[in-house]
Amino acid sequence: MTTPAHPRRLAHPAREEIRLEPVLHALSDAVRLRIVREMAAAETGLSCSHFVLPVTKSTSTHHFRVLREAGVIRQDYRGTAKLNALRRDDLDALFPGLLDTVLAAAEAQAARQDDPARDPAAGLTATASG
Repeated sequence: MTTPAHPRRLAHPAREEIRLEPVLHALSDAVRLRIVREMAAAETGLSCSHFVLPVTKSTSTHHFRVLREAGVIRQDYRGTAKLNALRRDDLDALFPGLLDTVLAAAEAQAARQDDPARDPAAGLTATASG
């Protein structure tokens, strides 16, 4: 992992240091996946304050650190703000199709969960009577 030469620079793994296991671990958490989905949709760097997350600030910091250390995102200071960018090029080069597949699956899951017609109790009733 590249170590920061300046206190305001954060350590990021070089492309060749990114491993599949930490990437999958980083993407396996719902909050971190939400962050990645927002970054992918924005296609530009976003500050940490852009994200409205259902966790405390310290927990948010932890989630961003896990994503950064896994090589999923790059964080750079711009003044007092930390800008976060998805390392799509690196991930696509190392694991072709992984990010697109994970994002598509997350979108499909979100669509299923947001569908008011998808009531588990209704599905059970229909199955029992059918």
